[in-house]
Amino acid sequence: MAAPEPEPTRDLYALLHLSPDASDEDVRKAYRHWAQVYHPDKYLDQHMKDIATENFQRIRDAYEILSDEQKRQIYDLYGMEGLTSGLELGPKLSKPEEIKEELERLRRRREEEKFFSQSRPAGAVSASLSVPQFFYGGGIMRGMAMNSEVQMQLSKRNMASIGGNMAVTGRSGSGAATVVLHHQASSVASVEFMATAGLRSIIGVQATRHISRHSTATSGLSISLRDGSINLSNAWTRQLSEHAVGNIQLVLGGESGISVGWQRKDEKNSATGEIKFGTGFFGASAHYVRHFSPKSHGRIAGRVGSTALEFEVGGGRRISELSTVRMIYTIGIQGISWRFELHRAGQKLIVPVLLSADLDAWFAATTLLIPSSLYFLLKSYVLKPYYKRREKCKALEMVESQSAQVREAREAANRAQKLLEVVSNRKRQKQLDRDGLVITKALYGNKNLIREGDQISEVSDDVTSQILDVTVPLNFLVTDSGQLKLHEGIKKSGIMGFCDPCPGEPKQLLIEYTYNRQNYKVLVDDYAELIIPQYAHSV
Repeated sequence: MAAPEPEPTRDLYALLHLSPDASDEDVRKAYRHWAQVYHPDKYLDQHMKDIATENFQRIRDAYEILSDEQKRQIYDLYGMEGLTSGLELGPKLSKPEEIKEELERLRRRREEEKFFSQSRPAGAVSASLSVPQFFYGGGIMRGMAMNSEVQMQLSKRNMASIGGNMAVTGRSGSGAATVVLHHQASSVASVEFMATAGLRSIIGVQATRHISRHSTATSGLSISLRDGSINLSNAWTRQLSEHAVGNIQLVLGGESGISVGWQRKDEKNSATGEIKFGTGFFGASAHYVRHFSPKSHGRIAGRVGSTALEFEVGGGRRISELSTVRMIYTIGIQGISWRFELHRAGQKLIVPVLLSADLDAWFAATTLLIPSSLYFLLKSYVLKPYYKRREKCKALEMVESQSAQVREAREAANRAQKLLEVVSNRKRQKQLDRDGLVITKALYGNKNLIREGDQISEVSDDVTSQILDVTVPLNFLVTDSGQLKLHEGIKKSGIMGFCDPCPGEPKQLLIEYTYNRQNYKVLVDDYAELIIPQYAHSV
């Protein structure tokens, strides 16, 4: 029978060979018992003394936690994380419910303080280049623009955003500064207050509310401080399906218009489309992004309207955990250009390069095919092998790191078994003399590799490296009355003399034993209870 899902951790109980329900007296008895086994003063040999000191410290640390009422209750609720995370209880609390409530309160406060202390900056710098302008004797720099925004959490319900933008094209420029205050009025409603100073100074307010499970409505009012004009806006967003969203926006005022949009996004694809028309303009736009892998994507987009007619094609690749590069080719009424983008942790560097202001079919095909071909050649013969080597090295480093940890844990288990061996052999001989319980073979490790009989000794080193011989510690745990009990809900790798030989894999314990000159065998899951001897285990 499978054991129930364990608590956060029970390694300290396994270390002292205790049930999670053990009384304070049981904890003291277990500590005295194990302290006698591992007390450094018992050993004259310096090597054995060092091993004993290491394990005695583990025993003492476990006792200090389990013998303290508050520490034990925290450990039972949150494991070692609750004790090492820096949380401290205030007044003396007597009930587990009170301790749990206090811990949750302190944890939330700590997370909020950490969250509120962090601001979230975002920004972009754009440097527009023009090849035709350069060839005609002008500078290659066509213009520059930059914008920056910092969001700050003022309280649990309030957030402030401060931003600004500047743009320079030729001999003209513009700029503005914006402040937005966001207040979360409830779980379904929020309000924003906005003020912009610059060539177009505006103040405004916007309210958003979830009107149903799948629908959201937004209403806004803005006033221009320059000419006093007022704009009213209303938007409705509707969840059309699991992956699709639709929206309608109506604006009344000096820039009256209506727009209808649609967006669909899933794991591999995302697409958007929008149609706008108003008193002096109309337009339509759409784009589609396909994610070929977690690191690369392609993109096509198009815009048509009273002031735009262009088509884009390109793609991007994630070059690190925080960084992505993109290359986008654009052809339209404004000419032919490439745009290069670097995105990193909320910051963007954008470099549009105008190649030609004229639409020439041959030139358009050449400027698209040559850079694209060079990129795919570079990707296939340089980048792809490089990334494969890098991923392989990372995988090897992870395997080596885990292997080193397992080796270290196995060595620690072997050292612990070495100190148990003398007493374990004495107990074993005592049970042999009275035909009592004798563990003849005990193997702990990968559930899929544990075999019955002697097959373990016949398999490869890769298999045996995931299995640990625990005959000595289990013979040590046999009581004078000839019984062995392993408690339910406690991971057996925490038992003194055990370790986890295969982290992340399900594990089992195989035991062969004799009792009253009869042979027995049992296979038990990692967290399941075991009581032997039992006649049901006879072979």
